[in-house]
Amino acid sequence: MSLYLDAAAALAAPAQGGSFKARVYNNRGLRSSPAQVVALVGEASKWDVVLKEVIENADVLRSEPKLTPLLALLLTHDLLLSRDGVAAPASHPLRQAIERHKTRLRAEFVKARVRRGCASVEALRAAVLREKKKAEEGPTDALYPRWVRVNNLRTSLDRQLESTFKEYRRVERLRDLAPGTTDGEDGQGKGKALYVDEHVPDLLAVPPGVDLTASAAYRKGEIILQDKASCFPAYLLLGDGEERTPWYGDGDLVDGCAAPGNKTTHMASLLHRQKSAVQGSTGQRQSKIFSMDASPARSKTLQKMVARAGADGNGLVTVLAGQDFLALDPEDERFANVKGLLLDPSCSGSGIIGRDDVPVLALPVKPGAGGKSAAAGRPQGKKRKRQHDDPEPAPASKPTLTTTTESETAEETKDEKIDTERLTRLSNLQFLVVQHALRFPSATRVTYSTCSIHILENEAVVARILASDVARERGWRALRREEQPRGMREWKHRGIRSGSQNGIGNGNGNGNAETGAGQVDLSDEDLDACLRCWPGDEQGTGGFFVVGFVRDESLARGGEDEKKKKESPQDKQGDEDRDDDDEEEWEGFSD
Repeated sequence: MSLYLDAAAALAAPAQGGSFKARVYNNRGLRSSPAQVVALVGEASKWDVVLKEVIENADVLRSEPKLTPLLALLLTHDLLLSRDGVAAPASHPLRQAIERHKTRLRAEFVKARVRRGCASVEALRAAVLREKKKAEEGPTDALYPRWVRVNNLRTSLDRQLESTFKEYRRVERLRDLAPGTTDGEDGQGKGKALYVDEHVPDLLAVPPGVDLTASAAYRKGEIILQDKASCFPAYLLLGDGEERTPWYGDGDLVDGCAAPGNKTTHMASLLHRQKSAVQGSTGQRQSKIFSMDASPARSKTLQKMVARAGADGNGLVTVLAGQDFLALDPEDERFANVKGLLLDPSCSGSGIIGRDDVPVLALPVKPGAGGKSAAAGRPQGKKRKRQHDDPEPAPASKPTLTTTTESETAEETKDEKIDTERLTRLSNLQFLVVQHALRFPSATRVTYSTCSIHILENEAVVARILASDVARERGWRALRREEQPRGMREWKHRGIRSGSQNGIGNGNGNGNAETGAGQVDLSDEDLDACLRCWPGDEQGTGGFFVVGFVRDESLARGGEDEKKKKESPQDKQGDEDRDDDDEEEWEGFSD
């Protein structure tokens, strides 16, 4: 019986960071197997609509005061749908409480199936999943497919189309992956439909419910599940490889905020693809990628990801475990040949769409509860966001960079008011990270990205960077739209100047969503250099922002006149733009 109590406790527990699955596996207080708890919650969430109906019609909760709505739903699931039945001794009071109503529950389950016109339990399962999908989507046409990136280190797009996706029907529009539009769909999201993305090379999309984790290609690291938006930074940095000699030549690359490793392995895949196409079997020096994360624990995940993708061979990727990017010395001889840097630092995560967070269950109404159904002790309308969104300063004079992951998340309600003070703290960190990258002596390109929709973390950071001393001294500017890779040039959503210009307005109810306070001082050309993704639109992504910076020697300034100018009041934008005063800037991070 501890399985059901553990599952109920896990659903009701407040989030302390990390995904629901991660929190269950890290909970040392469980008496049951974490895998069993996760499996029970996952399966019950697929049937909750019909189980709620069955329990209410059988009037179980009126005569069983010991059963909470959540326990009743979990127990009824196993009673009706588990091959082994209720996982508890026959003498246990809670098992006896649910089994006293076994006949009525089974009868109501049959009635629920007949009402939906389903001839079998599998057909009922498909019908329930369609009901839930329709309810979750509401009035919006938003579609969040399962994005799949082909890993060129182990395979190729053509090989995957001929093997893993051989039986999939090619569709020309992303919306054709929506439930109900795929041929042969069985209601479990297993429609054999496939969309080849038009913006990012070697990126595919399949219907949202398709599970590829059991496929041989996934186990071998030939395909990697990675959202489309998070593929933008590496592609924007490295490009299509259309040039005979790539801009980075034989230079090295850095991923400064790397865990869990999707962007690092994407860089490696693009690098391998381009070098193979351009150089063939020549003996030119191979570029290297330095990938790092400040957390030793997350560094282990990074190392596993790099190894699984085949990026650890031949010195292609060097993982600097536990390395804080802000603590790197740009003048270190190891980085003398670094030409490009990819930066995806801590952010609010306001653009991330919750897909694998705490399941929200439709629970049966207990008599006398006023006709309202609870949701597993949790308010609805949750979304995922990145962990560590309030970085702490290090004891030393400079802050440490707390990197983010795409799997470790914390919770934040969608409707919560924007915390400008918190966003300002985050933007300060983001500014310091990018500013640090611009100091690498051989660097000529940098990409900066967040999974946030807030201007303070995006365009405002870009404006600060372009106005900073290091950018003006070394000639850094935004990578113009016409200089971007083909797929990025064709992306329609660009930077915004104010929150009212948020670009959503597509029927998802967020047309007036706040994106941060104030306006930014950027030229139209600089705004056009910024790329945005908006959650809830027809592109099938979450909220995301990315911009590239390029070093233009013709814009570089220096000498005594420039030093004097830096000290003038009108150009002194605050001590945060100067290394000498980083300590003062970071005093605001303490609680």
